[in-house]
Amino acid sequence: MDPNAVKSTLSNLAFGNVMAAAARDYQKELHAQEKTHASSSVHQEVDLDELMDDPELEKLHADRIAALKKEAEKREEWKKKGHGEFREVTEGDFLGEVTGSEKVICHFYHKEFYRCKIMDKHLKSLAPKHIDTKFIKLDAENAPFFVTKLAIKTLPCVILFRQGVAVDRLVGFQDVGGKDDFTTRTLEALLIKKGIIEVKKAEDDEDDEYQDSTRRVVRSSMIAGSDSDSD
Repeated sequence: MDPNAVKSTLSNLAFGNVMAAAARDYQKELHAQEKTHASSSVHQEVDLDELMDDPELEKLHADRIAALKKEAEKREEWKKKGHGEFREVTEGDFLGEVTGSEKVICHFYHKEFYRCKIMDKHLKSLAPKHIDTKFIKLDAENAPFFVTKLAIKTLPCVILFRQGVAVDRLVGFQDVGGKDDFTTRTLEALLIKKGIIEVKKAEDDEDDEYQDSTRRVVRSSMIAGSDSDSD
């Protein structure tokens, strides 16, 4: 037999043995990785089961559900009292409306006054957002008793009630800059400052925007004079 052929055959056999051994080692490595992954999955499942059975987490979950339920019940109660919309009431209904809710904003208006219509627009926009406060309006011409009782001299006049007691008021536009082009946001910041509504920020609102609005309201209320329609 040709010596070179013998060498070639032996070399091929040796290479084949090496490849076979490498293949076996590779299969062992894959098997070991599969076992490790399976073990990790089992541990994860056990950890999740333990978390699900954690009494503290269960209590937090129960408390959250209870809080959401309580909030939903509050909202339903407010809606039954007329919250969530800007409504017109009569003089006969007025007393029951302002004493029936903790916080009430009432706009005394005149149907012919342009500035009253501007105020209506802003209050109508705020009412659904601040459902914990009642927003109503009353035609001053048809409510002479309460106009006199509350010493209303200038319209628009927005009176703020807490538990049936008039605690503050906005007369004309003097507190919102004295001009007709004030924004709903400016009025909202003023009402928040007076404590009759609470901050209800949208997700994309920034804190500094609210602070800037409040600062502008404070400056305007200090420098603006009365520039309103009178009845």
